[in-house]
Amino acid sequence: MADKRDYYEVLGLQKGASEDEIKKAYRKAAKANHPDLHPGDKEAEARFKEANEAYAILSDPDKRAKYDQFGFAGVDPNFAASAGAGGFEGFGDLGDIFGDIFGGFGGFGGFGGQARQQSRSGPRRGESLRVRLTISFEEAAFGCKKDINITRTDQCPDCKGTGCAPGTTPEICPDCKGTGTVRTQQRTPFGVFQSSGPCPKCGGSGKIIHSPCPKCRGNGSIRAQKKLNVSIPAGIDDGESISLRGQGNAGTNGGPAGDLLVQVQVRPSPTFQREGTGIYITADVSFVQAALGAEIQVPTLDGPVSLNIPEGTQTGSVFRLRGKGVPNVRSGVRGDEFVTVNLQTPKNLSRKQRELLQEFAELSGDKVKKRHRL
Repeated sequence: MADKRDYYEVLGLQKGASEDEIKKAYRKAAKANHPDLHPGDKEAEARFKEANEAYAILSDPDKRAKYDQFGFAGVDPNFAASAGAGGFEGFGDLGDIFGDIFGGFGGFGGFGGQARQQSRSGPRRGESLRVRLTISFEEAAFGCKKDINITRTDQCPDCKGTGCAPGTTPEICPDCKGTGTVRTQQRTPFGVFQSSGPCPKCGGSGKIIHSPCPKCRGNGSIRAQKKLNVSIPAGIDDGESISLRGQGNAGTNGGPAGDLLVQVQVRPSPTFQREGTGIYITADVSFVQAALGAEIQVPTLDGPVSLNIPEGTQTGSVFRLRGKGVPNVRSGVRGDEFVTVNLQTPKNLSRKQRELLQEFAELSGDKVKKRHRL
């Protein structure tokens, strides 16, 4: 991935750009580098593919969130490759965009309409699904595997998604010739206007099913329960998501399935607080331990460890335990643990303890309240 340019840089955008800004930047890049406008220009073709890939990721909220968080490590390489090569399934109908780009060029006036016609009856990617998964603080730190149950739309096993009863095939719609779209003309005082819309005869599918599949009733898909085993990477944080490619709803007309986005919720720990890869705890020490020094036991994600408290330690002092934090979700390198010392003042002193403290106060020149009856 080292030779790839940042997607925001490709489209000339800043991180945090709006959807409209992304679409406008893509229109500009596609128009400037489209191979039909630069025949034989390999560099323009490469820039066009690069813009396609950038738009494919940044125009999809889920894929953009993963890219913003993990960089190229959060991008499915197969999806990026297909997007760069012109495979636009999964992030909207680009017919409108190309229609806007080429609408003013005589040779490209029908591009947008053609793309819209083909998209109605052609392969369409299934919808992505989102589920929430709650795990413990320790499971988030070290990673784990979890089983989840989802309800999704699967391809009908009997008709293999065609919607037709076994042994039958659909008829190509005679009105729209299988495109799923029909054009209409309307004469007005200002001229002839053309418009396109879903074919009323086939409902925009481009085909007519005379013998529907009994199992799916001609839909080509069924609702199904699915159990999946999800691998949670070590170091994942509360609110982050994991994308499972192709585990969403089934596509139509031979299109690929959508994705399953697993949003992770991490239960708070009664012991640790987390910031990035660092974890924080508070350790109570007596004023004698702080004054004379001591070795105490403190909790870590790996179990209790010894911590040296130097002589003269003050309350609020912070000690670092290197490599005892949470792993970085990309590199696996663990952060540190930070221990804040909290000085405890003793209560319910015995007579002997009070005498010793008063003697210490006299030697130190400290003024203290004396009790007359010891």
